[in-house]
Amino acid sequence: MDNIEHLYKCYEILSEAGDRISEHVKEYKDIIEAVKGSSKEKRLASQFIGKFFKYFPDLAETAIDAQLDLCEDDDMQIRRQAIKDLPKLCQDTVGITSKVGDTLAQLLLLDDPLELQQVNNSLQTIIKMDAKGALSGIFIQISSGDETTRERCFKFIATKLFAMGPTVITKEVEEFIIDEIKKILQDVTADEFHLCMNILGSTKLGNTIIGHAELVALAKEQAELNAHIDAITIEDEIVERFIQCATHAIPYFSNTIKSTDFVVYVCDKLLPLGTWNMIATSVTQDQVQLRLLKVFAEMCTYCDVLDNATQRLDNVYQVLREYMPLPQLSDDDVSSPPPSFQFSHAECLLYALHTLGKKHSDNLSFVHDAEKLKDFRSRLQYLARGTQGYIKKLEEAVKGKTTEELKSEENQLKLTALKTTSNISTLIRDLFHSPPSFRHDVQLSWVTRKNNKIGKRHAIITYDGKSENGRDEEKKSRNSLDQKIYSPPSGKYSAKVQNYGSASGNNRARSRNNSGGGGYQKNRRNFKKY
Repeated sequence: MDNIEHLYKCYEILSEAGDRISEHVKEYKDIIEAVKGSSKEKRLASQFIGKFFKYFPDLAETAIDAQLDLCEDDDMQIRRQAIKDLPKLCQDTVGITSKVGDTLAQLLLLDDPLELQQVNNSLQTIIKMDAKGALSGIFIQISSGDETTRERCFKFIATKLFAMGPTVITKEVEEFIIDEIKKILQDVTADEFHLCMNILGSTKLGNTIIGHAELVALAKEQAELNAHIDAITIEDEIVERFIQCATHAIPYFSNTIKSTDFVVYVCDKLLPLGTWNMIATSVTQDQVQLRLLKVFAEMCTYCDVLDNATQRLDNVYQVLREYMPLPQLSDDDVSSPPPSFQFSHAECLLYALHTLGKKHSDNLSFVHDAEKLKDFRSRLQYLARGTQGYIKKLEEAVKGKTTEELKSEENQLKLTALKTTSNISTLIRDLFHSPPSFRHDVQLSWVTRKNNKIGKRHAIITYDGKSENGRDEEKKSRNSLDQKIYSPPSGKYSAKVQNYGSASGNNRARSRNNSGGGGYQKNRRNFKKY
């Protein structure tokens, strides 16, 4: 009780000292020492340290460390009080906000929801006081913290920061955020790349043509389009990196910002059959190839005129043939099972050939080769027959359904399959002309564009000729949604990016440049002292 009375006495002396407060060093030291006392002494010390902090600059480091000790106390109530009081250290004090921001960024690791909410509140408080200073502290942890700390910091910026509005996130602060995120992009995992691009998209870069061009350039740099790849033993992680980078670039392509470099990369390095057949041989190949084909198809929409167009379109054509089986010799031929149509793959490749062919109609090699043309038209005709048969079954399956019934998962899959097969049918009609015509504009079945944003993607659509009313097919599609998304093995690329869909526990320790620490730090305090 004497210690509590002494603390209140110290508080009274300092409160009434006026201009001579800085002379009462002993009283402030006694308040700092109280962090070693009882629970009540600790709670009082937490409140008093911040209140008088600015008057004793020579004791600043000691006071900060004392406050951090309270943030690590065994008693949760004391920890919450200390976290709540941390912003007081920043009031009218130069150069402290960054340190407090750094500390609070580390505290984002806390699991208790009440404590974590207090950390978020305190971070928002100091950002309102000094946004650049507070964010500097957060970016220190993004640069040097461990994986989980980095992730929590990214998510705070992505979910909390921009909601504070333009009065706090001014143009100057936004420029600071953009510059810092660009630096961070030099060394990120896939999940972090995803978060960085989303954060940048929330800034002014996401609202202007110049900004869109900059975002595409960043995705292009990460994709390493000019890097050499082994065409025969292509590594899975190279394909994964391209898919992810392209996915982030796609929303910003337009008639002004072209996707040509990305399209050329696919045509030259991934579509040659020798390479195509080696993609993702260690995992579910169709799944990885379809993800690649989807981003490729979307990018073709905004591709400019191609150099070496004949060879590049021929690469598209040759892969397309893989998904357009030749017809059976006769309807009575039962020596082999009916072919399986992979409609989702076919839609992507038909769309790519149709879209690129529209700009390069003189470069379609199969048009000028009688044997090739005969083969192509035969395959088209057979695919058309399979498509029409499937469309009929799907239409029968959804016929008479109410709006509410159509919302079910099964019926949504059937409607998606209808979009896919209807697109294929339209594209076939154009390409079957001699020479091919390009009259129809097709919107890819999984894409909905609104304000230049990309909509949902659908499941794989296949048909083996055995399904009834599309039921077997939809079962396959539904199962495909439940498959785990492929995570590439560790290596050079994996240190930079990995699959967004993988669990956070799969994040790898980061291989960092020698200039500036980072990665997992062993034997460290939970919260740094100054």
